Amino acid sequence: MKRLFRILAAAFAGALLLGISAATAKVPDEDDIIDRTMDTASPYYYTGLKMRYDAGDETLTDTDYHYLYYGYAYQEGYRPLETDPDLDRLLQLSATLDPDNPSVETLEAIVAAGEASLRRDPFSPKVLNMMAFAYGALGDRQQEKAYFNRMNGILRTILQSGDGLTQKSPRHILMFDHALDALTAEGLSHDKARIVSRSVEFVPLAVPYTVEGKKRKGFYFDFSRIYRNKPEGYTYKRDRTWQFNNLKPRVYK
Repeated sequence: MKRLFRILAAAFAGALLLGISAATAKVPDEDDIIDRTMDTASPYYYTGLKMRYDAGDETLTDTDYHYLYYGYAYQEGYRPLETDPDLDRLLQLSATLDPDNPSVETLEAIVAAGEASLRRDPFSPKVLNMMAFAYGALGDRQQEKAYFNRMNGILRTILQSGDGLTQKSPRHILMFDHALDALTAEGLSHDKARIVSRSVEFVPLAVPYTVEGKKRKGFYFDFSRIYRNKPEGYTYKRDRTWQFNNLKPRVYK
């Protein structure tokens, strides 16, 4: 039950194993994002991409997910500083859930709370994972796989946006929680994040590790999009984090 959620599957496993360098990272270019997602003749026109995403379109590519995720920052629904009572409800349900013997009533409540939360944050890895688990436990394999694919697509997008090893090559996120979810998905325990500049935070690892003789103590994330439309006088309170550990969705090959 305590095994790490098996997210190293399909294309996501390849992204992790191959690694992302500062030179190969797909850093979001704001002018490009705006031009392509607002052009009705573009294959990345946002309305069309979002409709495909919501429909569980399995043909969405990593490039599609890139414009889908970062293009959301320019949509009216993007309000990262608003509270989410549905997410609170979802976390409460997950805290009492027995993943080895979940009740149908609890699973259906998770689906309802998850659907409501996704209307505020349609790309939350934690919520997408909970939805995949709930639908799988309810026996709906089609929806389980659809949410599983959505989650992997979003995580790949975040991981491909930068290697996260320096302040100049951060990974780019739309919500603070997305950074923590990405690290959890990689199997990395983390300590409390700290702000290092007006646009970048550093999330230290609870257990640093060494790669090619270099010690990795944590990862940098660009959170600048979150505060672009910050209300005057607003003080941000970080939501509680959530772990993937207790859920065991199917692994698709």
